[in-house]
Amino acid sequence: MDDRYWDERYGAEEQLFSGHPNGALVAEVAGLTPGQALDVGCGEGADALWLAGQGWHVTAVDISRVALERAAALPDGDKVSRVRADLTVAPPPAGVFDLVSVQYYPLPHQPDHAALRRLLAAVAPGGRLLFVSHDLAAFTEHHHHPEIDPADYYGPDEITALLDDGWTIEVDEKRARANPPAADARNVPDVVLRARRDA
Repeated sequence: MDDRYWDERYGAEEQLFSGHPNGALVAEVAGLTPGQALDVGCGEGADALWLAGQGWHVTAVDISRVALERAAALPDGDKVSRVRADLTVAPPPAGVFDLVSVQYYPLPHQPDHAALRRLLAAVAPGGRLLFVSHDLAAFTEHHHHPEIDPADYYGPDEITALLDDGWTIEVDEKRARANPPAADARNVPDVVLRARRDA
């Protein structure tokens, strides 16, 4: 799932995703004090624009040139800073972000957890990590992508296991996915992890 894979996937459709911010993001961030936010795997930019509209200063990162160009063309797209990068090899700056939002981002397992540890390190003291993924068991049951094995990627439970005493877990639960009205019928539950780095 490299840059070529994602460029081809985005390029195959005029719009790949709904254009609405993810429901779990809205639910978990709406009451937080805005600051610096990192949107990991920003795609076509709906989450980043919603965050910017709430007063966050957003850095949106994606590996796909096509996705970033599409995000930049949105109304108010200039309110978001966009970076093309592969976060498995190019880490974000450490200790900078009051929110690191990881929404359905396929972060592959690594023996030393290096990329994941760098994402955790990007959260500033007092800041939050918000990690949302599909429930892998339900995803495997309902989706058939032979090129993708969900077990190859981190889930929230694995991230929780890597958090030390310097973190407070605020939310760790499975819930029905909060979809926009145009969502399709291939729903699987969300697994939501929100953790705060102690100040």
